[in-house]
Amino acid sequence: MRIALFITCFNDTMFPRTGQAVTALLERLGHTVEFPQGQTCCGQMHFNTGYRPETLPMVRRFAEVFAGYDAVVAPSGSCAGMVRDHHRVVAAQYGDAALTEAVERVAPTVYELSELLVDVLGVTDVGAYFPHRVTYHPTCHSLRMLRVGDRPLRLLRAVKGIDLVELPAAESCCGFGGTFALKNAEVSNAMLADKMRHVLDTGAEFLCAGDNSCLTHIGGGLSRLRTGVGTMHLAEILASTEDPTEGDVR
Repeated sequence: MRIALFITCFNDTMFPRTGQAVTALLERLGHTVEFPQGQTCCGQMHFNTGYRPETLPMVRRFAEVFAGYDAVVAPSGSCAGMVRDHHRVVAAQYGDAALTEAVERVAPTVYELSELLVDVLGVTDVGAYFPHRVTYHPTCHSLRMLRVGDRPLRLLRAVKGIDLVELPAAESCCGFGGTFALKNAEVSNAMLADKMRHVLDTGAEFLCAGDNSCLTHIGGGLSRLRTGVGTMHLAEILASTEDPTEGDVR
């Protein structure tokens, strides 16, 4: 397949290795990965904070830049959800008929990584090797908006050498929520404390998730407490192999 990588602002700015991992993984599976240079923000921050008309140029740009691909993959449940669900809302309320049609063509081709692998490419065993104790946090947008279900866990269970342990109260929010963590810092920190306690209860070496935003929030707390628990995006674990020269982008 000819797949476009929508890297997202957060990953492009702070976690480029996640995009490298997605590319390495999909190319290992025999697919062509392209990075459209014209891509920009999906507009999620603007949309969620009430600046919906200001989101329109980003919706229009996305529909233009990502048209014509077999699939678009985003290593972020929140951004994939924004494009799939809310771009339609913006186009209908503030756009025109041409934009609405363009969004309707592109939006269904956008997938979060685990959706693309399991539902579109039909694989759960991607040939990964990661001999570490890992626990998985299902991020809110992937869990409640995209409803990815157990797809990430199915992929992780097939990783050779992994010791995958269940995270207590896994479906509870970590407290990040984008601007929520800034506007409601005390509540956010309380939620973070609960999440960190559950992570530590597993004895995991690494916490895995499909959104680096949540991993930054939880990982920051774990780091401040000097717990020694690392964080890794799902893509980076799936890209790791027994060959030290291949896939491992840490």
